[in-house]
Amino acid sequence: MGAPQLMRAVVIGGGVAGLVAARRLALAGSEVVLLEAGDRVGGRVASVELAGMRVDTGAESFASRGGAVRALIDELGLGGDVQDPSGSAWVALADRTVPLPVGGLLGIPSSPLATDVHRVLDTRGSLRAYADRLLPVVKVGRYERLGPLVRGRMGDRVLERLVAPVVQNVYGADPDEVPVDAIAPGLNAAITQTGTLSGAVLRLRAAAPPGAAAQGIAGGVHRVTDALLELTRGLGVDVRTGDPALGVHPAPFGGLITVTTAREDLKVDRVVLTADGAAALDLLSDAAPDLAALPRPAASRSRAVLLLVEDARLDAAPRGTGVLRAAGRQGVRATAVTHLTAKWPWLGERAGRGRHLVRLAYRGAEEVPDAVAAADASALLGTDGLRIADRTDAVWTDSAPALAPETIAIRRALATTVLPDGLLVAGSWVAGTGLASVVASAEQAARPRAS
Repeated sequence: MGAPQLMRAVVIGGGVAGLVAARRLALAGSEVVLLEAGDRVGGRVASVELAGMRVDTGAESFASRGGAVRALIDELGLGGDVQDPSGSAWVALADRTVPLPVGGLLGIPSSPLATDVHRVLDTRGSLRAYADRLLPVVKVGRYERLGPLVRGRMGDRVLERLVAPVVQNVYGADPDEVPVDAIAPGLNAAITQTGTLSGAVLRLRAAAPPGAAAQGIAGGVHRVTDALLELTRGLGVDVRTGDPALGVHPAPFGGLITVTTAREDLKVDRVVLTADGAAALDLLSDAAPDLAALPRPAASRSRAVLLLVEDARLDAAPRGTGVLRAAGRQGVRATAVTHLTAKWPWLGERAGRGRHLVRLAYRGAEEVPDAVAAADASALLGTDGLRIADRTDAVWTDSAPALAPETIAIRRALATTVLPDGLLVAGSWVAGTGLASVVASAEQAARPRAS
């Protein structure tokens, strides 16, 4: 009896999902080729040198929910470097800047009359939010969109001052367009159980595992992709940058899948497609033409501006870990500022007293003059005249934002589409925004097939 034939696999896309899938396939004994169209791997996890410090320009934290990211970090030997953020964020309202309340979900308060909630909503807004507990009990939670749910149960102020700043800045989405089940799985079920929105939030938070909702890694989240790349290559994965997949062609009656590239045609048993949404749909035109023909979402673009600020007035972290801008705040172009050296202990120690790294977020890819960036950082952090000592920018394009209505429609269609045997998909456009979703989807796609 001959030796078993070596399984061959291609992973398309070298972001975090691609690296995770390639490593998992290689550990299971497959011969793996990873194709990345760009000149580097890592996707939205990236870093840059600024003032002698290597810092994240993309993702700088990960959600602890589900445990998939932490399990991966432990496997990579980085578990001892996981850190919780120091403090919490604030919100910039039209007339003042105040700390965000604790104990909520996506900004939705569990205790509408709590002092920190009242500080944001005022008496009128808090009483309207509390009316959620006085309105008729919800027998079955079947709310479609987040905005109408919050507005109907708790009023405009909760939506505009708490929920919208969180959803728009963290997820890049409009609450009025976001499906409840996509951004808050389990919320409708909890509403059914408790009869109120605040009760549902309280139930979900009580059921969450202890610890910070988001965590980081000393030295930066980019260490995850560095370690993944080193280990995948050590396992024999052929990592090819600047080598895009040009087509994915399943055999008509089963068998091997052909992945075409400019360099060669690869005939393999398995393909895990983790490329960016638009590129992935183009590659599915042969395997799933109906899916590939669905309307595409408009691409979203954003700019992250990282500033080195030399000003000892920021040593006390006057506005916590950063500030989200509410829609009513005028005179500031940035949608948020993150005080990185206040948020992450390792970075604050590395920078030293009087030196601070802050990151400003902007919608769109337009250039931001130094004067505008300095004014925005000063206004949001409440310290006039901040001086920029150094800066670097990163522009990000997402061709299929995970919470865009068109992407959600594609994802729903994908759930009922039978792909050819051996072809699987993963990544943010499939699983949702954030490392917790992306890593879990990649692990699932790379699982050994049942014999």
